[in-house]
Amino acid sequence: MIHIIDYQQTWPSEFHSVGAMLRRHLGALAVRIDHIGSTSVPNLCAKDILDIQVSVERLGPEIVSAMSTGDYFKHPDVKADHVPPGYGDSREDWSKYFFMQAKGQRRINVHVRQLGNPNQRYAILFRDYLIAHDDVATAYGELKKRLAVSLIDDSAYPNVKDPAVDLIYFAAEQWASQIGWRARTSDA
Repeated sequence: MIHIIDYQQTWPSEFHSVGAMLRRHLGALAVRIDHIGSTSVPNLCAKDILDIQVSVERLGPEIVSAMSTGDYFKHPDVKADHVPPGYGDSREDWSKYFFMQAKGQRRINVHVRQLGNPNQRYAILFRDYLIAHDDVATAYGELKKRLAVSLIDDSAYPNVKDPAVDLIYFAAEQWASQIGWRARTSDA
């Protein structure tokens, strides 16, 4: 069952601790380390899972090796992100490495994406847009709560949520072009 909880004041400090550890293991391989996803948006309810994006120059075996020194394991089945409608970019532009921590540790998802690829921008712009638009974040939180109690199959949660996330992202792209958006820094 999916559990959505109220925003936790500890999430930013947890990110900084985990991000600092990732920085030690990855060193210069990590161009940026960002807190992303719902736990990065103040006052937004979320699953109690930290999402972290590591932006790298390129995906390669050295990333997997460095992450394994921090007890993170690459998920063999997750190789790319959902591609929003209208983004006919190469499937490779949406590729990523997805890591999880060892069993028994605090649940953390680490998404490693190539700097400058659309999926790397998507995660950061989505976060910044929700931070700047409380009303949209509140509506998104309500959607997540309703999905969590309505879905019979928990594995359907991301697939059902993706179209709503895309709608927010499309609005975020318009907003970004109007204000000359530059990504907030949340690097660990």
